[in-house]
Amino acid sequence: MNKLELKIPPPVVALLVAVAMWLARNATGALSFVLADRLAIAIALAVLGGAVAVAGIVSFRRAGTTSNPMRPEATSSLVATGIYRFTRNPMYLGSALVLFGWAVYLSNVAAFAGPLLFVLYIDRFQIVPEERMLATKFGTAFDDYRRRTRRWI
Repeated sequence: MNKLELKIPPPVVALLVAVAMWLARNATGALSFVLADRLAIAIALAVLGGAVAVAGIVSFRRAGTTSNPMRPEATSSLVATGIYRFTRNPMYLGSALVLFGWAVYLSNVAAFAGPLLFVLYIDRFQIVPEERMLATKFGTAFDDYRRRTRRWI
């Protein structure tokens, strides 16, 4: 296990990335561009992201299991219904969509690195250890789920 695995709560990672995106936009003004309807597009992406994330939380609550990303070992059941039929990580996908909406709103090329950095970090330091634990805890049921459902989309 790496020292960074499961150490920073994903919402904190998303917030830090969002701030970094804003700072990058301010530092690289020459990379800004005009995007027609940027506010509408940004809001649509943020609302979609929020809905995807909330659907994940609702599915976990219905299954009576934890949605705490810092304690995956507390998972009491493998959730493969609802939004989890389409993505194994709707809460992280939702956060990435919100960050993508933020990048659209900022309308700066440098800001678009933010969602990518979020996905790379979460994939390595959050999802990999979570899935390692789920494979240990749920065995072939998790292997079957992993084969039929994509990690992101």
